[in-house]
Amino acid sequence: MTREFIDFVNAHKDEDTARLLLSAARYPSIDMPAAVQQIEGLRTAREKWPSLTDCEEFAYPPRLNREQASSEATASHKASLCPASAVADLTGGMGIDTLAFSKVAAHVDYVERNDELCALMEHNLNALGINNVTVHCADSMEWLTNAGHFDLIFIDPARRNAAGRKVAAFEDCTPQILEYSKLLRAHCRQLMVKASPMIDIDLACRQLGEVTEVHIVGVKGECKEVLFVCGEPEGEPRIVCRDIKGTGVHKDFTFSRSEESEVQGIYSPAAGRYLYEPDATLMKGGPFKLIAQRYGLKQLGRNTHLYTSDHRLDDFPGRVFEVLQELKLGKKEVAAAIPEGKAHVVTRNYPMEAAALQKQLGLKEGGEKFVFATTIGTSKKGLLAKM
Repeated sequence: MTREFIDFVNAHKDEDTARLLLSAARYPSIDMPAAVQQIEGLRTAREKWPSLTDCEEFAYPPRLNREQASSEATASHKASLCPASAVADLTGGMGIDTLAFSKVAAHVDYVERNDELCALMEHNLNALGINNVTVHCADSMEWLTNAGHFDLIFIDPARRNAAGRKVAAFEDCTPQILEYSKLLRAHCRQLMVKASPMIDIDLACRQLGEVTEVHIVGVKGECKEVLFVCGEPEGEPRIVCRDIKGTGVHKDFTFSRSEESEVQGIYSPAAGRYLYEPDATLMKGGPFKLIAQRYGLKQLGRNTHLYTSDHRLDDFPGRVFEVLQELKLGKKEVAAAIPEGKAHVVTRNYPMEAAALQKQLGLKEGGEKFVFATTIGTSKKGLLAKM
């Protein structure tokens, strides 16, 4: 990466990349496709890997590899679970997780079968001044057969099938980790498996065996990944729901399936002054009765997963709304309550998708008001609320 190339990227980083490609003839000394790839990588990095923007020589991979890479926030969470010794990242890719592990581990082995990604990783390690990572261009399972023993093996199986469609189940991913589970466990003290947010958590725990912890990781309210940590269990797995805010602040909600099954549900026959919607990690994890118990709230229905109280909880892990009124979900009644004709529609335990209901009610998306269509007790209800 020459100084001329870096200067060109910096000078054009906010320009239309399609136009840059069309103007390639004006810059004969610049590899324009490579420059555009770098510019688009920089734009992604501003949100996804902000610390990388400080390194002018960091080289970004093609779009698909950038899309598949962990965010800096989720990679840091993985590193926080990592024993500070020998780590192997068997699905290296862009290397974001490897870079995070390198900050806490004595040594990291990065394994990737794509030789172009390996060359990029070698370049980026030099650019960042990192010297405790070794790059191996190899099939991970073949490489592991002759490798030593690690404190942690991390693996993020590719979640696309032969047709390029996204998949979630372990048996549909590559490498097929269930087939190689004995090999993986024989070479490490701990195994960490990254899975799709769509994974069936309980089925995955049964398939993997020896799961000690499940981490459901979200960023700014959106569930990003599920991590399974396998080791020497001392009972049932702990499930940790963590949503990482923009400031890096987080609050964990930790529970077990038996805790959830043993607690009694606390229900309300009507909505109080405030309405609570759990964040996506809690919705994925499913500690629905425990949420009510730990925060002193009541559920609106056994399967509704909305909560209520007459006093406001500012530390609730999710969105908090003030209920303005109960609302009959008819076009005429909604128009009277929302004369501006704009609102956000949310359906929870309701026999219609939000988009279809919004169209039926004649509402445009936007504004400051929210229409909740839900089930309170056994009755279908509408609630008008604001944040």
